[in-house]
Amino acid sequence: MITRNRWIKKISLSLVCLTAGIFQAGAQIQNANVLNEPIDVSKDFEDYSNTFYFADELVSFNPEAGEGTIKYKRHTYQTRQAFNNMLMKPDTVAANEFPATEYEASPELPFKIQFVSDRTIRIKMASGPQFHNQEESLMLINGTAPSNPEAWTYSKIEGGHQYIGEHGKVEILTQPWHVKLYDENGKLLTSTLHKTDVQNTYTPVLPFSYVRRNSDYSRSMAAVLSLEPGEKIFGLGESFTQFNKRGQKVVLWVDDANGVQNETMYKPIPFYMSSRGYGVFMHTSSPITVDFGKYFNAANNMMIGDDVADLFFFLGEPKDILDEYTDLTGKTEMPPLWSFGFWMSRITYFSEEEGREIASNLRKHKIPSDVIHFDTGWFDVDWRNNYEFAADRFDDPVDMMADMREDGFHVSLWQLPYFTPKNTLFDEIVENGLAVKDRKGNIPYEDAVLDFSNPEAVEWYQGKLRHLFDQGVGVFKVDFGEAAPANGIYHSGRTGFYEHNLYPLRYNKAVAELTKEEKGYSLIWARSTWAGSQRYPLHWGGDAATTNTAMSATLRGGLSIGLSGFSFWSHDVGGFVTAAPEDLYRRWTPFGMLSSHVRSHGEPPTEPWLYNESFLQAFRKADNMRYELMPYIYAQAKESSEKGLPMMRALFVEFPDDAGSWLVDDQYLFGSSMLVAPLFEEVSERQVYLPEGKWIDYQTKKIYESGWHTIAAGDIPIIVLVKDGTVIPHIKLAQSTQAMDWSYLDLKVFAAEGTDTASGQIFLPEGDAVQTITVSKRGNNFEVTDNSLSGKTTFRTQWQK
Repeated sequence: MITRNRWIKKISLSLVCLTAGIFQAGAQIQNANVLNEPIDVSKDFEDYSNTFYFADELVSFNPEAGEGTIKYKRHTYQTRQAFNNMLMKPDTVAANEFPATEYEASPELPFKIQFVSDRTIRIKMASGPQFHNQEESLMLINGTAPSNPEAWTYSKIEGGHQYIGEHGKVEILTQPWHVKLYDENGKLLTSTLHKTDVQNTYTPVLPFSYVRRNSDYSRSMAAVLSLEPGEKIFGLGESFTQFNKRGQKVVLWVDDANGVQNETMYKPIPFYMSSRGYGVFMHTSSPITVDFGKYFNAANNMMIGDDVADLFFFLGEPKDILDEYTDLTGKTEMPPLWSFGFWMSRITYFSEEEGREIASNLRKHKIPSDVIHFDTGWFDVDWRNNYEFAADRFDDPVDMMADMREDGFHVSLWQLPYFTPKNTLFDEIVENGLAVKDRKGNIPYEDAVLDFSNPEAVEWYQGKLRHLFDQGVGVFKVDFGEAAPANGIYHSGRTGFYEHNLYPLRYNKAVAELTKEEKGYSLIWARSTWAGSQRYPLHWGGDAATTNTAMSATLRGGLSIGLSGFSFWSHDVGGFVTAAPEDLYRRWTPFGMLSSHVRSHGEPPTEPWLYNESFLQAFRKADNMRYELMPYIYAQAKESSEKGLPMMRALFVEFPDDAGSWLVDDQYLFGSSMLVAPLFEEVSERQVYLPEGKWIDYQTKKIYESGWHTIAAGDIPIIVLVKDGTVIPHIKLAQSTQAMDWSYLDLKVFAAEGTDTASGQIFLPEGDAVQTITVSKRGNNFEVTDNSLSGKTTFRTQWQK
């Protein structure tokens, strides 16, 4: 029985946590020149006191090496008043340096083209001499990009050079200089923009160029490409703004977005794909701003903070592009089966007694679950991360975690890489040089920010986590990581201009690699990312408001991160910032259950039994659905991880030839065969777009043709349809994945009349590869005709009609 004093203590701690959560949610101020405001490098390209160098002519080129030089013409912008309107245009100018004999007005600088594979082309250009080249890149899976020049055939053409491969063609024109990309059918995909391409408009459009800042003579590249009519752009990380980025200006700078309804991002990724059949990876960790036709609708202006433009182009349909991009930057490792179970959390559980009570109630109320997460309150002082359980509130954490593990629960712990001055580890970190420094050698903030570019800091940090793994922890929440000092000096020798965006990748890597070493699996629960972070599953969607609009923005963010190379992604079911309204939580729950991973988290109450009996039953039904679908989820996850595909898929990933699929951002494919349309308002039906073919309602079994339909939700408040001719494997309901019996599976066959065969995929927990199971029509049912798992699993087929 809890005494009065202990109740007072729990209430006080909850109020402290609630206050902190409210303050955090209201703390973000944008465009106010405050600490950690995202760096928008486009301002340098709009400062017309700067000097601009336009790429003009390919002066020399060695086709065998793929190397040459490009002449850049020096320009400044001049003003002209016309009928009370001030116009601006660029004009060539002479060098303004002294002595005039020592500096070039029109420098000739290196250009290189490299063929990485039969679908991937790399173009690298520098705005000046490079005396400190990085030998290896943390963003690339093997540190460097492979080379496969044999896949492309060179020929000289009138006015330039040409390379032809199986999937496309590259033209390099000499004067005016262009690089043009074509598909295998000869359709122009995109081209670099030259000054002459935009002379037929009064709008002063910046061509492919670089800017030299007059303030410090630093340089940044503007890689400017053409945009064609109807072209759409997707990706760039976990972006919550409109799904199609055409017409938007996007700042790629890791930021604590404090929500999911603004333009800043926890997870920016310098990669995007076009509906025309190509993708682009901007290989840099510097700040980037991309204007996708916002200023001028035919120009895609990639303003790269770096003085080098290192661009990878990928040719093909969305699946091809994602496969190529993740071959280069790394595919997501398959996480353990139990991670696909339900994670129970709130901000926060404060004690062993509270954690044990949650575990008991999950089993008592028959809420299938596999993870209990302790957020910010497991330390002596809430939010003060010192890697030690509070001794007065956790009598025996080792025993607690062992008991939970026996009952099918894994324990997740919150932590972060910032250390407040009162933290008992603060002095040790600073005195041993493990924190990011400022220009004087002090620390930039009041907090000590762990410097993950320092191997000694990584070793120290992993030692703290290793001790907790030894105690029985299953996974760590890799929270924050967005506030690496932009003006900091890092052990790598670089400033935060290059290390800020790279910080989440270093942070993710440190925790994931230790987890793999200690536990045998790769698993984290991370908020911040950069290119390459997809190698380290998994990531969740930040601090969503508890509103309908936040729920819909969450889905857009999930679709965008999925189109950026991430197979696995989750979100806080019900929202985070305040207690979730019952109707919203009821509708958000099945959306969460039909995501790759699922966690209820946020301001209490998050536990379903603390609402009412009706809500508890609704939550249980949605959770039961997920656990019975675990064979489908697990097989789709395995295939996604091998092919660089997202579990939460935009419709056009599977249906690139269906024009309507490129327009939908409020529904998704869960794996390859289940179409999901959440309810974003308190309604019982909604408009749903169905791609080509027939679709069968998972709950009602009603059959629909392709096109738009008004569809009513079933007993579970969500709309789910299955592609005709699909086998969806199910397993007997269990209260944890640990208790599941994989030796007996139900094959639910979704087939319309006239469909005589169907197939599905299965991946057993101890299996080596995904197996395809085929069934054929026999009388009033379907029978297995191709079973590669004979002797391992017994199947029962059920025709869903």
